[in-house]
Amino acid sequence: MSPRTPRIRVNPALPTPIWSQIEDGVRHMVAAGALAPGESVPSVRDLAREQRINPNTVAKAYQRLVESGVLETRRGEGTFVAERPPAMPTAERARSLREGAERYAALAVTLGASRSEAATALGEAWPDGDGKGGRK
Repeated sequence: MSPRTPRIRVNPALPTPIWSQIEDGVRHMVAAGALAPGESVPSVRDLAREQRINPNTVAKAYQRLVESGVLETRRGEGTFVAERPPAMPTAERARSLREGAERYAALAVTLGASRSEAATALGEAWPDGDGKGGRK
């Protein structure tokens, strides 16, 4: 991971499992371009030490990302963002989006946010940064 790359962050206070936070964080950084194809990600040990979590938790997240084609491992070199992440089938993408939306909605409700406030935050977080909910 280069010095300019944002670090993966986890919050043990959230109800979302830590492995899922890591998985979601890496997916977000790849989608946003913060992690480029071919770029290395922290080793399991390094990320576990940095976040003070069990290495098996990091390994589970990385394994799921490798299985889905987001990351690839190179024997003796480490783990890297895949050169060409696979296109997700429409049904699987819809399921993943629905699950993520349910988690986000639950978080927003827990925080006392209105639907409008949550939608605005989502638009502002969109990778293209235009707040309109679409990619350029």
